Amino acid sequence: MLKNKVPNHLAIILDGNGRWAKSKGLVRSIGHKVGAKTAKDIISYVFDKDVKVLSLFCFSTENWKRSEEEINYLMSIPITYFSKYEENLIKKGIKVIFSGDLSKLPLNTKLACEKISLKTKVNDKHILNICLNYGGKDEIIKACKEIANKVKNNIISIDDINENVFENHLYSKDLPMIDLLIRTSNEKRLSNFMLYKLAYAELYFTKVLWPDFNKKCIDKAFKEYSLRKRRFGGV
Repeated sequence: MLKNKVPNHLAIILDGNGRWAKSKGLVRSIGHKVGAKTAKDIISYVFDKDVKVLSLFCFSTENWKRSEEEINYLMSIPITYFSKYEENLIKKGIKVIFSGDLSKLPLNTKLACEKISLKTKVNDKHILNICLNYGGKDEIIKACKEIANKVKNNIISIDDINENVFENHLYSKDLPMIDLLIRTSNEKRLSNFMLYKLAYAELYFTKVLWPDFNKKCIDKAFKEYSLRKRRFGGV
C-alpha cells in the first residue's frame, strides 16, 4: 500500500461545535469545550505525521455577532489551552503564531497569546498558526493600506510592488502557501479564510462535525489529497 502524501501546510476550518452540542441537547459552550479537545488531538497527530505548518480558523471577524456568553467562552479557551499545554508545545518544537487583529481581543486573551508566542518563538520543528479575530478580506485590505502608506511616504515606488512585497504585509507573511484545506460539518465554502494563501490549495469537505473529527478523518483526507493531481495552472 502506498503511503499517503502529507501536505506541508494544512489548514482547517473548525466547524460544527454548536450544531454538535445542539444535537445532544447541550449548550453551545460544551461543543466548543469538546472541540478544543479535538483540536489538541489533531494538532499532535498531524505534526507527528510530519505536517510542517497547521493553520486553524478558530474565531473570525464575523464571529463577534454571536452571543456575549458564547464569545466570552471562546475567548477563555486560549487562556486555558496555552496554560495547560505550554510545556508540551515547547517539547515538540512547535512555534505558535497568530493571524488576525489581536488588539481587539479581551486583555487576558491577548496576553495569553503574546505569552505563548514569546515562549515558543525559537521552536523550529513545526508552526501552529492560530487565526483569531481573523478575516481574509481584512488581511488583504491591511496589506494594501500598509503598502499604499509606504508608497505615499516614498519608502517604495509603485513599480516595486510584486507578489513578494504584497505577501510580506500579510499576517501569514512567513508561511508557505496552503496545500490542503479541510472544512468540517458539511459546509462547502471558504468563509473568508486565508483567501490569498488558498490560491492553489486542494479543498476537502467532510460531513463530520468538528468535535467528532478524529485521526481516521485526517487519514481519509490525506488519502484523498494523495490522489489529487496538482498542476498549479499548468497542464
